[in-house]
Amino acid sequence: MRITGGIYRSRTLQAPRGVDTRPTSDRVREALFGLLDAAGALEGARVLDLYSGTGALALEAMSRGAREATLVEASRQALRALRANVDALGLGARAHVVAADVARAAAKLARAGPYDVVLADPPWALVEAGDAPRAIERLVAAGAVATGGVVVLEHAARSRSPEIAGLTAVETRRYGDTALAIYKPAILAPARSEDASTTSG
Repeated sequence: MRITGGIYRSRTLQAPRGVDTRPTSDRVREALFGLLDAAGALEGARVLDLYSGTGALALEAMSRGAREATLVEASRQALRALRANVDALGLGARAHVVAADVARAAAKLARAGPYDVVLADPPWALVEAGDAPRAIERLVAAGAVATGGVVVLEHAARSRSPEIAGLTAVETRRYGDTALAIYKPAILAPARSEDASTTSG
């Protein structure tokens, strides 16, 4: 696995052993960041990388011009690889690792936000079960996504892109067995809930 573009192009990244972590393929990452680059979404952006795994998405974003990134991951094995990748690129000052479950960290992430680009690559089963969309809804309700931001959710191409409260689906791109669902904050998003703003992360 390698970074596909930007100042760290071709730098290799570590991945944990086993099948629990499914890193986004180089082909899909290159397509994703081509879209974000073309939209001017990355330069100087604050990026939130959910279900970060190896950290490949956040590190690619910083390679291509993002100012800083927050990487959220709960798996201890993945965290070891993630932190090794951050250190190998010398990005410790700009890449902030949060060792936590995404849903439980919503309030903490909102306090550190808002973020211009939110990238979510959860286990696909969490998308199909609704857990990942609900976790993203909590982040949106807590104010973690900037008004002009973009949210990208990776899921299985066989499944429909989920509806996410507070976000408007823009389009879905499919690459083999992988789909990228792209969202923008809804113009008439619901008000921040008291529950979302007070839950500890």
